Amino acid sequence: MRVVLAPMEGVLDHLMRELLTKVGGYDLCITEFIRVVDQVISEKAFLRYCPELNNANVYGSTTQAGTPVRVQLLGQNPTCMADNAAKVIELGSHGVDINFGCPSKMVNNNRGGAILLKDPENLYQIVSAIRKSVPEETIVSAKIRLGYEDKSLAIENAQAVEAAGANELTVHARTKVEGYRPPAHWEWIGKIKQSINIPVIANGDIFSLNDAIKCREVSGCQDIMVGRGALMMPNLAQVIKEQANVMPWSEVQKLLVDYTRCETYGDKSKYYPNRIKQWLKYLKLEYTEADTLFQEVRTLKTAQAIIDTLSCN
Repeated sequence: MRVVLAPMEGVLDHLMRELLTKVGGYDLCITEFIRVVDQVISEKAFLRYCPELNNANVYGSTTQAGTPVRVQLLGQNPTCMADNAAKVIELGSHGVDINFGCPSKMVNNNRGGAILLKDPENLYQIVSAIRKSVPEETIVSAKIRLGYEDKSLAIENAQAVEAAGANELTVHARTKVEGYRPPAHWEWIGKIKQSINIPVIANGDIFSLNDAIKCREVSGCQDIMVGRGALMMPNLAQVIKEQANVMPWSEVQKLLVDYTRCETYGDKSKYYPNRIKQWLKYLKLEYTEADTLFQEVRTLKTAQAIIDTLSCN
């Protein structure tokens, strides 16, 4: 069984990957998507999204804790996607992941993400081009939703990804139109799994050990991907894999301080006030103490003011 840390744009950045993989339990991380337009992205830009490329060894890029990190690309042009996939593998990424699931209206309006699920041929052409551009031993994976407006092409899309040469597939158990509204249709992941021969990773509404158990039973998948749940419960992977106790609030506070120390002095320091508030919004779904802390920092606008508040708690 593998637990994979999901890509979440603007949330699960490299600092959060470092914190959560240091806590433990994760077998793989997927980066926030990197948008591919009409040219090969610079090494500097790839390193900004995935500093873990600096840690690349014979097994590929990893966090400081040793968890493999795979770069995710988002785009619509097969040739450009293939050229950038070759570049990121050259830089040391632990494989390449393809985003066919982003539900963002802006992304979809630019022919990226979930909009491509309307035609399985889109998926086939992109995956096939990438597969041909990287070494045979390179892992090529993709993430999809069950469809755009409905689930009528769910199985055909999955089969297109497999036929094009992907090694594994992650399925988020909703359509684009459903967004993140419950329920997650884990039974549909099971239908997809039965229709293809490559490994399938189940994703969607896994917030606890019981959720993980039920998802695996319903979908038939061994491996799962968690995103929002990992932000709500920082040791969720350990809870799922080892039946560990939920991390106490005192330990979460230490993570918040570590996050503060890294984020306020990092290259995204200007975003820190919004980032810490965003994380607290997730944490308060599991910890009542986080709600209290969020109310204290909600109106604060400077990093230092938030740091001072954290230091007093």
